[in-house]
Amino acid sequence: MRSAIVVFTKVPKAGETKTRLTTDRGGLLTPEEAMAFYEGCLLDVINVCIEAKSGDIRVCYNHDGDREYLEKLLSRISDRSQIKEVYPDQGGNFDQCMQYAADYILKNGASERLADSVIIVGGDLPSLQPSILKDAVCKLEQLASSEYGLKVARKIDNVSQKLGAGLVEGACQEGGFSVVGFTCTTPFDFNRVFYNSDGITALDMLVTKAVQQDIPFGIVEAASDVDIPVDLASMIPVVRALELAARYDKSIKVPVNTIAVLNELGLETTAVTHR
Repeated sequence: MRSAIVVFTKVPKAGETKTRLTTDRGGLLTPEEAMAFYEGCLLDVINVCIEAKSGDIRVCYNHDGDREYLEKLLSRISDRSQIKEVYPDQGGNFDQCMQYAADYILKNGASERLADSVIIVGGDLPSLQPSILKDAVCKLEQLASSEYGLKVARKIDNVSQKLGAGLVEGACQEGGFSVVGFTCTTPFDFNRVFYNSDGITALDMLVTKAVQQDIPFGIVEAASDVDIPVDLASMIPVVRALELAARYDKSIKVPVNTIAVLNELGLETTAVTHR
């Protein structure tokens, strides 16, 4: 099974990137600091994708983002040659943008599809590890070749009947997910996953769709994203722990760019003492 890893991101821009971390929105960073923090996260996420060696890596960015600036940023990753392609989404709401990111790869199973399955990851996951992506691809392959996956797979010309359906996810906080993957034969779409009028969380909607379509479902280790100040505070000790653990475990990928930004900003976490 040919797999693609898509990093789904906005092009970092001051005043538009991670705004909920800024002082204007109740956070503690300036717009420029929030932008720098996201850049560090994005570089680390892409380096993890490269390290995982689990499929062709592509970057999907917001259609009105600054492509030239993104290319300058990508020049700082560990190996730019490993990025197969950089492409813009087509705008719209978050559901529509993520759907396009996947459709661009899978092309509804057409012979010109770029891969048989896609794994989409966010750019704000500083604790993401290569092992998580490897596990996602492995579990997706297992699901797609299972009796359940073959039974519910969409029948598509030019697609092997041995390629079944499957849906995998890695959770993050507040009922969200940070990693999601599925095959081109999976009867799944992102409609109403993020935007629905019923107050259903994104992760719950993934599960609901899997249940409704009998899609075999897998889960991998969670990787938290960083949207609001409490996320940032929770993330700092995690990346510090990764930095120490990597001295004794070479499989751990240290988020060096994120840590460098944290050090430059002088950010640390503290706990409220109880007497």
